[in-house]
Amino acid sequence: MKKSYVKSLFMMLTAMFALGSVQSVAVAETKYKVIKGDTLGQLSKQYGVTIEDIMDENNRTDEWIYEGETLRIPEKPNGRDTDGLISESKVAEEEKAVKAVETEEVSQPAEVEEVKAETQPAPEGMAISQGEKDLLARLVEAEAKGESYEGKLGVAIVVLNRVESQQFPNSVNGVIMEVVGTSYAFSPVQNGSINKPASDEAHRAVEEALMRKDRLNDSIYFYNPDTATDDWIRSRQVVKTIGNHVFAK
Repeated sequence: MKKSYVKSLFMMLTAMFALGSVQSVAVAETKYKVIKGDTLGQLSKQYGVTIEDIMDENNRTDEWIYEGETLRIPEKPNGRDTDGLISESKVAEEEKAVKAVETEEVSQPAEVEEVKAETQPAPEGMAISQGEKDLLARLVEAEAKGESYEGKLGVAIVVLNRVESQQFPNSVNGVIMEVVGTSYAFSPVQNGSINKPASDEAHRAVEEALMRKDRLNDSIYFYNPDTATDDWIRSRQVVKTIGNHVFAK
């Protein structure tokens, strides 16, 4: 009997202490002086309580508040309202945490399956269309007709060097059809001899020039010293002389 009485008393005191703790937390409050533009809605979000909590704490029957007055803001334990619902500020914090986790997950690089593809060797030469090959071969034939195969090869190489140079158009057609001043850069284009068919040797010279590593030291000019009338072309650095043509850069 005595043990039962002591046990009951102990349980009663524990309950009273717990109730007193909850009540002491529930009645805790913060004093806030209202400034211009404040509303109960803003204050409820700021302090994590409901509008009704603030109204009850200040014995209000409406939501009107006035600049300069002091309101008592109740504090709720653990960020929860008296009915057990999570306050808006707590929800905002949790949403922020969730977004932070989601952002971190997105920022992580996705695992990419490694694909091992066969490495194809790059072609050693310059690739041009069949039409450009034919045009270049006709130019070679017209410019170097009567010259050796090496001389024809040299003309083809100069055209390809110009394509790769920033000083000239970046295509075979562009280089051959380029206009300098009032005339074409190559006389066979000007006089129409480029329209004549190319020989097999000229076609072969074009194919070899496309694959050749020796590019005449990047020569971009050639001329016949016996017939050239332009003093400027004679001022260029001479690289090699092949037959009747001087190759320069």
